[in-house]
Amino acid sequence: MTKAIAHPNIALVKYWGKQDKPGNLPATPSLSITLDGLVTETVLADAATDRFVINGQQQQDAKVADFLTTLRQSHAVPPLEIVTINNFPTGAGLASSASGFAALMTAINTHCQLGLNSDLISEWARQGSASAARSVYGGFVNLAPPLWRASPAASTNHWPLNVVIAITSEEKKAVGSTEGMRRTPATSPFYDAWEQGAAEDYTTASNAIARRDFSALAGVAELSCLKMHSIMLTSTPTLSYWNPSTVACMDEVRRMRAAGIATFFTIDAGPQVKAVCLPDSVAQVRSALSEVPGVLATHVCALGGAARVLD
Repeated sequence: MTKAIAHPNIALVKYWGKQDKPGNLPATPSLSITLDGLVTETVLADAATDRFVINGQQQQDAKVADFLTTLRQSHAVPPLEIVTINNFPTGAGLASSASGFAALMTAINTHCQLGLNSDLISEWARQGSASAARSVYGGFVNLAPPLWRASPAASTNHWPLNVVIAITSEEKKAVGSTEGMRRTPATSPFYDAWEQGAAEDYTTASNAIARRDFSALAGVAELSCLKMHSIMLTSTPTLSYWNPSTVACMDEVRRMRAAGIATFFTIDAGPQVKAVCLPDSVAQVRSALSEVPGVLATHVCALGGAARVLD
């Protein structure tokens, strides 16, 4: 038996869409932070046939099955029982697929004695979920060409940011990211502009992190988020992941920043709002978001570490 854990990550510079090539390659570069406190725990054991259990429920998961099929074309991986538990809502816009595939590949590498380094674990995790490549590492993480393997951009100690997560729904989203990323490039009239601006956003954010320039990072991260949701909203049929509480939280973050509180928002493909802030702003940000109508809970996360096997 082998147990591994990984943390979800949130992209400050987003990607949305895939390249028309093998390997599950993102269309644009991205830059993320790994979150402490939110955890996927995956336990592997040998089995007669593959069996996948998530949060206590046995499931037939096509993405996991396809991932194992692809992996077995290159490595000797026997049938496995895979038992996964998330301590946060699954499939609800909190990057559970990222932490899930990062934990799974980290566990398989040890359990099956594949001997892969972190770069190759990241490359394989990406084939299950592109953002999983980033959850292999902690702190600030890049996922960029030419190799499309994630790599550390800065450590957790470089700039100890915090994230206040406002949970506005625990329901599984109606349209998953995989389907959304097929729909948007094919139908949004603004997708080409999104692709063209992504490299500049990535460079701006990278420089802001290197300088620990909170204002610059806030500007590019919020813009990247809003541009991504704009191309979702202009897809056909439209992709709308927000609810009224999502919008109210965004407005509250803007109000706090105007009042001098160091915070900015980002939102992935879901209704949850992540307010990134400096440590001395955490209490104010959490208190304000907790009072927004429709917010079910708030969680405070520091920057998290890399995916790892537990003894």
